[in-house]
Amino acid sequence: MVECFKVPDNLPLVGTVYFGIIDRGTNVLQIRPTTFCPLSCIFCSTDAGPNSKRRRTEYLVELDHIMDWTSYLVKIKGEGVEAHIDTVGDPLTYPKIVDLVHQIRELEEVATVSMQTHGHLLNEKVIDDLEQAGLSRINLSIDALDPQLAKRLAGTENYNVNRVIEMAKYITENTSIDLLIAPVWVHPLNDLEMEKIIGLAKELGAGRNCPPLGIQKCERHKFGRRVKEIKFMTWYEFYRRLRELELRTGTKLILKASDFGIRPATTLRAPYQKWEKISVNVVGPGWFKGESLAVTRDKRWVVTIVGAELPEGSEVNVRLLRVKDNILVATISN
Repeated sequence: MVECFKVPDNLPLVGTVYFGIIDRGTNVLQIRPTTFCPLSCIFCSTDAGPNSKRRRTEYLVELDHIMDWTSYLVKIKGEGVEAHIDTVGDPLTYPKIVDLVHQIRELEEVATVSMQTHGHLLNEKVIDDLEQAGLSRINLSIDALDPQLAKRLAGTENYNVNRVIEMAKYITENTSIDLLIAPVWVHPLNDLEMEKIIGLAKELGAGRNCPPLGIQKCERHKFGRRVKEIKFMTWYEFYRRLRELELRTGTKLILKASDFGIRPATTLRAPYQKWEKISVNVVGPGWFKGESLAVTRDKRWVVTIVGAELPEGSEVNVRLLRVKDNILVATISN
């Protein structure tokens, strides 16, 4: 049974990919207030959603807590920050998503507030509320226009792509929110859908102040779902196909960080090295089975321990397997 872990206020919000804030050394901060997802996409890299077989826990961060850490980190970044609300699930499952957008927008260092979603939970009121709160852009993942294929890719019969398209049209016609269509190219299942989706983005008038499309490559992940029909393109093949589509459609599809105003920026750096041994305290369950959530002894960094489900309160020595983008992953060390 999956449990909900409400992240306590004394737990740091840097160090894990599952919740909190990820800083990859640019002016973009990834804000992750929750892990819940209403869909079970067959290509999901984190096995999220109701059909998950690996999940052990869902996390939820209180609004004041995530805002304290967001305020702290944007001050380190300085002016021109993009706060990108994304999750290992869907941000629209966060109960206070509108309040979160509003409070982030009030921070003087923040220039852009963007959000990634599959749009399943969008409706006119939510969109209007997000606009009033100050949302700058929605990155909307529409992976197929064919209704049955869209349901299959989303892993649920409840997914209605036509309704999502209606909401995309509502965004472009009735709000100041910019729209970027961000399909995941799941080769070969939705190969024939890509050109249709490009046509949709043009028809909707997506990309008033940003590129209209951001096609994502479906990648193989250790904890992702396994579907036999999915064939993983190499990066060379992916870009070759994008170039062909660019020529056929006259649409820019190969994007650069500068297209979104992304640049290097000051970062809060973890004071650890890969393979280093440190002592941590277990504070809760990991997101996946066979994992535990821990905090460093100085209580400034969260660490995901893989390969062990440990009792809360235990102190253990671990060896760090990853120290990148302020994400700390470790295994038990003797």
